[in-house]
Amino acid sequence: MNALKDTDFNFDGQISVYNGKVRDVYKVKDKLVMVATDRISAFDHILPRAIPYKGQVLNQIATHFLEATKDIVPNWLEAIPDPSVAIGKACEPIKLEMVIRGYLAGHAWRTYKAGGRELCGVLLPDGLKQNDRLPEPIITPATKAEEGHDEDIAAIDILRQGIVSHDQWSILCNYTRALFQRGTEMAAERGLILVDTKYEFGIYDGKIILIDEIHTPDSSRYFYLDGYQSRQDRDEEQVQLSKEFVREWLMANNFQGLDGQTMPEMPDEFVDEITERYISLYEMITGKSFERTDNSDTRNRILNNVNGYF
Repeated sequence: MNALKDTDFNFDGQISVYNGKVRDVYKVKDKLVMVATDRISAFDHILPRAIPYKGQVLNQIATHFLEATKDIVPNWLEAIPDPSVAIGKACEPIKLEMVIRGYLAGHAWRTYKAGGRELCGVLLPDGLKQNDRLPEPIITPATKAEEGHDEDIAAIDILRQGIVSHDQWSILCNYTRALFQRGTEMAAERGLILVDTKYEFGIYDGKIILIDEIHTPDSSRYFYLDGYQSRQDRDEEQVQLSKEFVREWLMANNFQGLDGQTMPEMPDEFVDEITERYISLYEMITGKSFERTDNSDTRNRILNNVNGYF
């Protein structure tokens, strides 16, 4: 299967391009054209191999949830001219990732296991174990780094550094909690638990709007609802649909993005497994069957579809 790892488009009316970890964002006329590539990242590093259909999965899940939450917060999305492309408003990004966690998993668990009882200024109670539900969802923001690692940051430091104003911080927190609640309800309807996720926001016409992707396996972690509590009671691993299994594979192969570590090569079988897991999550979370778009000539397909839109 072909995979779209890099793009070098020159769309009609193109002004600029920014290459993110996964998405390539083109400014075309007064719009943003966001191409979801098949790249995959972990520990703030782009892995050497791309994952077929991953970009289409991310784009279509994000679209599903952006449409389902626009009554909560306005968002940037205006059109989907191609299965791997979204077009919308060009905003001024707020340089924060609004991470919200309902369970003690992933980075939060690794911090807790190492003895930490405070995350981004939020105190965590003693006596928790991996994947336990938290007393209430907590917001643990991270700075949005242009390069390198995103860094955890407490609310007091966000305000002290003037990243946003007090009023804007209040709006961001309210939006984040409301979005997480909606995502939790939608996940439960599909037999899933939304464990944690992140949201990004921008300024458009002086107002805060939701940008980027939401509730995808790149930005979120899901558990299966059925059997969750019995697995916790027996101290068993939770069955999850997220990118965490990629991080676990990397850690098992001695890579956590630390200095001096070498990125392991992913075998074909593991690449195929990642594809199938992403497709499985799409179908689980949306209730729709995934239709694999012809990717024999993805670049020309995207070029023609985007130029056709404008």
